[in-house]
Amino acid sequence: MSVASELPVANRLIESLPLNERYRILQCCETVELAFGDILCEPHEPFEYVYFPLTGFISLVTPLSGHKPLEMGLIGNEGMFGVTLALEVDAMPMLAVVQGPGTALRMSTAQLRSELSGCPRLLRMLNRYLYLLLSQVSLTAACTHFHEIEPRLARWLLMTHDRAHADRFHLTHEFLAGMLGVRRSGVTIAAGALQVKKLIHYTRGEISILDRRGLEAASCECYGVVEDGYARLLT
Repeated sequence: MSVASELPVANRLIESLPLNERYRILQCCETVELAFGDILCEPHEPFEYVYFPLTGFISLVTPLSGHKPLEMGLIGNEGMFGVTLALEVDAMPMLAVVQGPGTALRMSTAQLRSELSGCPRLLRMLNRYLYLLLSQVSLTAACTHFHEIEPRLARWLLMTHDRAHADRFHLTHEFLAGMLGVRRSGVTIAAGALQVKKLIHYTRGEISILDRRGLEAASCECYGVVEDGYARLLT
């Protein structure tokens, strides 16, 4: 694999490591492009690689027979895909699919297993991140059941904005409806309401964030809870 140590590191888990551990991990990584729609693993199937996103981001979705997959978690440059290896498990109970195209650092599962024994700080951070990811999944389940579509959409747009590293991204109403587990008409009404409030601009599948603070105020409490956890534990 190619050496990635000369690259500017933009993954928070790797940035949190001491220099010696950071160097070891980067030496084992190669830089890859994540393309929209790429499937990184199927539910309960062993995965061959772990990914530390830099500019791309990954959705964890739960497929149910007769229904569109429902998004339960989002992984960007705050974390990694494959964190269950910290538990010596090389599988996930959800489908992992690239939602935002971009770059990531990739390492084989065998290499990460080998490096964990010599990188105690990395193992500690992966355990913390696993706790945060579980918190995100459980909160998403409650949010989907109890909160209205508009604040849920605001929360989802904020999470995407954090990981897209851009104020504008391509998202259709149909795609958003699938991610939120609602009808397309519900997304159309909610997006229209956010646009009337001048928080976003939406046209032909292109969403622009106009007022970040306003969008945070329109979001349900779940966004702040998750972000506070990341700020508290990933340091």
